[in-house]
Amino acid sequence: MHDENCIFCKIATGEIPVEAVYENENVIAFDDMEPLMPVHTLLIPKGHYSDIGDNVPEDVLGKLFGAVRKVAEAKGLTERGYRILINTGDDASQSVRHLHVHILGGGHMPRPNDQDWGSSATNADKFYD
Repeated sequence: MHDENCIFCKIATGEIPVEAVYENENVIAFDDMEPLMPVHTLLIPKGHYSDIGDNVPEDVLGKLFGAVRKVAEAKGLTERGYRILINTGDDASQSVRHLHVHILGGGHMPRPNDQDWGSSATNADKFYD
């Protein structure tokens, strides 16, 4: 299943070429165009799912997460560590509506609770109804 308007689907089908960090019949990984860390690689399933809540079959999730270690090894991250991140929806700042895993590393990252979350840091009064 593909979305003809999705940039990541176009990458998955080869319509938009990328230098693959890792690829098999189920997933493809490539470096982010706007990296936040020295290593910032995106890993996507080749089938289209808008986000992790889009009824993604467990076998697809298994293949996606099974490839994380392979990407981390290919990028030289296994010795010092890395972070994986999945944004889902507007509040999480998901910019491309195709499930993707960010694999970040190559330098020290603060723990999420050590970061300045701005006005959202204490949001007990901002819960949705």
